[in-house]
Amino acid sequence: MVPFLLIMAAPPLLLMGWVSGGMIFPALILVSVIAAGHRNRRHALVGHGTRAVPHPPRAYAPPPRRPEPPPWQAAKSRFDALREHYAAFECDPMAVLRLPALCDVGVPSTARFVDAFAEAQALETDTRPPDSHAAQFVTAVERADRAWRAAIDAAERIRLSNLSPEERSTVERIVKLLTTARDSDNEAERLAAYAKARSELGRLDRAGVIHLPRTAVAALESEARGQLPA
Repeated sequence: MVPFLLIMAAPPLLLMGWVSGGMIFPALILVSVIAAGHRNRRHALVGHGTRAVPHPPRAYAPPPRRPEPPPWQAAKSRFDALREHYAAFECDPMAVLRLPALCDVGVPSTARFVDAFAEAQALETDTRPPDSHAAQFVTAVERADRAWRAAIDAAERIRLSNLSPEERSTVERIVKLLTTARDSDNEAERLAAYAKARSELGRLDRAGVIHLPRTAVAALESEARGQLPA
């Protein structure tokens, strides 16, 4: 307010200075400097009050999680994988000779798996069934998968321990014959090894020592005829 009054008083003072010949002109310069400083401070305050406030950085949400497949669809994929593992085992004579308990339903863990697998297979459908049927299938697949793992663990522990020393020697001899037949580049040697291995396996099967699944027998006969897999 004071600088404003000084500015308003400047013309009369100037007139008086010219009339009196005094030192009023330096005083007017001082008044102008004070007024200019006041205006600059006011503009600075106004500018400071209207300065844009920077926004905080935008928070980006993480990408949405991929939805989990429905329980029935997940169970169907799980059962398909289980069926592939089971079929691969039954088609491999060497695997059967290493874990004979896994194809022997006289072993409780194997019997439980065979029953659970059959139950899940009976409930399997190509398309999604009604909710109650789907829930039964999901439960059956879970039971079959657990039974498969338990049967493998039991067969790993048993291996050939249920066989007599003579029977174990026969199994080990068959494994060596099959290894020779698969690795040999000599056709005659390969066929002879297969023939001898099949004869030994037949003897064990008739004695009830090891029961080779039909799929494993078919694979063995196919290889013995010279139809080796690619």
